[in-house]
Amino acid sequence: MSAVVDFPVKPETRPYLEAVAGSPGEPEWLMQHRRRALARFAELGFPSRHGEAWRYLDLRPLEQAPLRPLAATEVEAARAGGDPASAWPAAGLRLTLLDGRFAPELSRLGEMPATVWFGSMRDAIVRRPDLVGEALEALAADRDQPFAALNAGVFGDGFTLAVPEGVVVEPPIEILHLASGRSTASFHTRSLVTLGAASRVRLVEIYTGEGRYWRNDVVAVRLARGAAIDRVALVEEADAALHLAVFDATLGPDARLSSTALLLAGGTLRHDAVVRCQGEGARCGLYGAYLAAGRQQANFVTTLDHCAPRGETREVFKGVAADRAHGAFQGRITVRPNAQKVDAHMLSRNLLLGAHAAVDTKPELEIFADDVKCSHGATVGDLDATALFYLLSRGIRRADARRMLIDAFLREPVDRVEPASLRDHLLARLSARLAVLEET
Repeated sequence: MSAVVDFPVKPETRPYLEAVAGSPGEPEWLMQHRRRALARFAELGFPSRHGEAWRYLDLRPLEQAPLRPLAATEVEAARAGGDPASAWPAAGLRLTLLDGRFAPELSRLGEMPATVWFGSMRDAIVRRPDLVGEALEALAADRDQPFAALNAGVFGDGFTLAVPEGVVVEPPIEILHLASGRSTASFHTRSLVTLGAASRVRLVEIYTGEGRYWRNDVVAVRLARGAAIDRVALVEEADAALHLAVFDATLGPDARLSSTALLLAGGTLRHDAVVRCQGEGARCGLYGAYLAAGRQQANFVTTLDHCAPRGETREVFKGVAADRAHGAFQGRITVRPNAQKVDAHMLSRNLLLGAHAAVDTKPELEIFADDVKCSHGATVGDLDATALFYLLSRGIRRADARRMLIDAFLREPVDRVEPASLRDHLLARLSARLAVLEET
C-alpha cells in the first residue's frame, strides 16, 4: 500500500509516510492498523536528544539521509554464500529474515508439534488472523515510541511462534536477521511469541549484515501462567548500520522470562526491553553487555513494571567503551501500590578504555509499595591497575592481559546462558570482537 498523507506531519517523517509498505491483498483490518500507526508516527516525529528517553543517541544522520523501507517486490529471495559467523551452528530450528522478509531457502524449520504454530508473520496474517490480529491491533498505538509506531505502519514481515498450554519445545529456535548489502534501505520486522500455560521455549535471535542499512525490529512476547522463555539476542551488525530493537513482554502469574542481549558490532545500537509483570509471582531476568569502539553508539534501555505481588527481577548489564565510543544504560523499575513482596535489583557496571570514550548510566527505582526489597547500583571506571600489574608480572603480554581482564568483566551476563553450546558460541563471538578491539 502507499500511505495516504492527509494529516499534518513533521518533515523528517515524510519520506517514510510516502514509502510503499505492506503487501498487495492485505486485509482491510491490517490496512487500517497501519494507517493509525503511521498517523501516530507522524504526530510524534523523530525523537530528540533533548528528550530524556533518547538523549544518548545522535539520530541526525538518519534525518539527513533517510533510509526508506523496501517494498516486497524489491527483495530478492536468494543469496549466495554460507551462514554468517554470527549464526549458531547448533541451532535445531532456524527461521531466516533476509532484508526484512522470510527466506525459506535459508531457513530450517524442521518438525514441530502439530499444535505449535511457527512461521513468518506474513503467513500468519493470511492463515491465522485469529492469532495475530488482536496482538497487532493492541500494539498499534505503541505509546510514546515513535519508531515502534513506524514499525507498526510499514513492517514487511517477521516471525510468529504460538505454543499451546503444556507444550515444551525442546530444540532451541534461532531467528536469523540478515542484511544482504544489496540495498541502502531500512528493514522493519514485527514478531509475536505467545506461550500458553506451563509451556516453554528457547529463542536465539541473531542480527548481522553488510552495507549501510537501518534495522527497526519489534518483538512482542506474551506469557500465560507458568510459561517460561529463555531468550538470547546477539547483535553483530555492519559498521555503518543503525540497529533499533524493542523487546516487549507481558508476564502472567508465575511466568518466567530470562533475556540476554549482546551488542557487539554496528554503528548505532539501541536495545529496549519493556516488561510488565502482571501476574503474581512473575520472575524476570534481564542481562546484557555491550562492547563499543571507534565512534560506535550503544544503548541499553529497560523499563520494568511490577503490577502484582511477589514478583522478582534481576538486571545485570555490563559495558565497555573504547576510542571515541559512547555507551549508555537507562533502566527503570516501577513497583505499583499493590505489588507487595517484590524483590527487584538492578546493576550497571562499565569500563572506560580511552580518554575520549564516554559512558552514561542512569538506573531508577519508582516504588509505591512499602513491603519490598529493591536496590540499584552503577559503576564506571578503568581496568583494575592491580590486576593488570599482576598479569604483567607473570610474563603475560599487555594486550593479552587487557583482553583477559575485559573478557572476565563482560562474561557475567553470558555465563547464565544455557545450553553450554550456545554459551560457548556467544563467548567465542565476544572474544573475536575483543581481538579486533585490541588490534585497533
